[in-house]
Amino acid sequence: MLDYIIQDFVKSRIRFGDHSIGGMVVCDSAEQARKLFEIFISKYNPTQKTIEEVPQYLKVAEQPTEYITYRNKHEKSLTASLILHHVGSKDERKEEVSDFKAGRIDLLFVYNMLLTGFDAKRLKKLYLGRVVKDHNLLQTLTRVNRPYKDFRYGFVVDFADIRTEFDTTNKAYFDELQLELGDEIQTYSNLFKSAEEIQEEIENIKETLFHYDISNAEIFSQQINQIEDRKKILEIKKALESAKNLYNIIRLYGHFELLEKLDFKKINQLYNEAARHLDLLNLKDSVQNNVDTTNLLNVALENIFFMFRKVSEDELVIADQLKNTLRRTREALCDNFDQIDPQFASLYDELKRLFDKKNLDEITQEEMKENIGTLEQIYSKISELNRKNNLLKAKYEYDAKYARVHKRILENKSICDKERKIHETLSDIKKQTDEKVLTNSRLLDNESYFESMMMKMVIDSFKKSQITLEPESARFINHCLVKEYINEYQGTHR
Repeated sequence: MLDYIIQDFVKSRIRFGDHSIGGMVVCDSAEQARKLFEIFISKYNPTQKTIEEVPQYLKVAEQPTEYITYRNKHEKSLTASLILHHVGSKDERKEEVSDFKAGRIDLLFVYNMLLTGFDAKRLKKLYLGRVVKDHNLLQTLTRVNRPYKDFRYGFVVDFADIRTEFDTTNKAYFDELQLELGDEIQTYSNLFKSAEEIQEEIENIKETLFHYDISNAEIFSQQINQIEDRKKILEIKKALESAKNLYNIIRLYGHFELLEKLDFKKINQLYNEAARHLDLLNLKDSVQNNVDTTNLLNVALENIFFMFRKVSEDELVIADQLKNTLRRTREALCDNFDQIDPQFASLYDELKRLFDKKNLDEITQEEMKENIGTLEQIYSKISELNRKNNLLKAKYEYDAKYARVHKRILENKSICDKERKIHETLSDIKKQTDEKVLTNSRLLDNESYFESMMMKMVIDSFKKSQITLEPESARFINHCLVKEYINEYQGTHR
């Protein structure tokens, strides 16, 4: 179970292109929470400091390959905290929770604590190892649904099969609402549908999807992949989304005879196909209109070249090679921690230009080979850029914030062109600032005060290094540093 959680968590960070999201494991008992945490420390991060001493398990299995790859790329291990009533003092637990909110802890292992009233926007993966009852279940599920950057909702991995309890709780809330509102319940007809209304909506959905083979996902995918009209695909996607919602309503109110009116088991698969093609059309439209496409590209790159309608065996081999090259290039781009670097932007634009062509599901074998060559060049350049970035990051004790600020100072050209001098000065600022923030992380809640404090350190440290700073340069450096710390505190840097 633990290995699955770690692998899923790592894959989620990669898939969403966001390495700041956190996870919570809700365990079946306090003892299970303790054991999972102890195994995590022994297996995944034996050097991590913990509130209480953790016994080392000598016979744990090897770390999964996905985790090893992830750890090596990011040059740090995942961290975790055990939050139980009898573990540590109240202040110690409070500090651990604060560290999780600030992004310094990746995973929380809990039993009863933090299931209600806990608000951490970066919590986007909830692993349920037990059934939580009644109102507490809904409270627990809302832990992952706080808005965070581009996330509109979070994700639940259900090990305990909470569906029955969820349906019961939902029904109880509806009955309570109906009792309280009486005749006014009709006002909420958009939320609660009768069997006749559901039947009518199913007919409308079937009408919208009439021209497509909704019994065969492969044929359906081929049919919609030929559509270039974004509005038409959006119409199809909305119809399938309505069908997904109807499935839950039908089961909630017991209109089970209506489940035979549509193949609801197939609907999810068809919806994913429509959503994927809409992502592709959105991506192409964004590229043509010069819109920032970072998130769209992250989603689309995995499968975008592999929707060929007519391919020979040779083409399939080349397509597979293209897929591997594309994935490798995508991962290298995602691993770059300085994505406002002009060099990175140039490479990213090269990749986007591959999408600004004719229908990508009609590319020829020669075009596939050409794309492979282009991707290999981009991969080589981004790998070299990452290598240099990582060398610089190592100079700052693997703190990406200061590596980025170092580069911004160099790019400015009017401040200092001696990298050793820049490093010496920024290291002095880093030491002072980190000590202050470590002592009182609340400093970052007051941005104006933090900015004033940083400005004094910037001026003093550059003066100590005998680097003359113009007022404009001092403000520029201070702005870069403050922005880095605030972004890290708020979880807006990967």
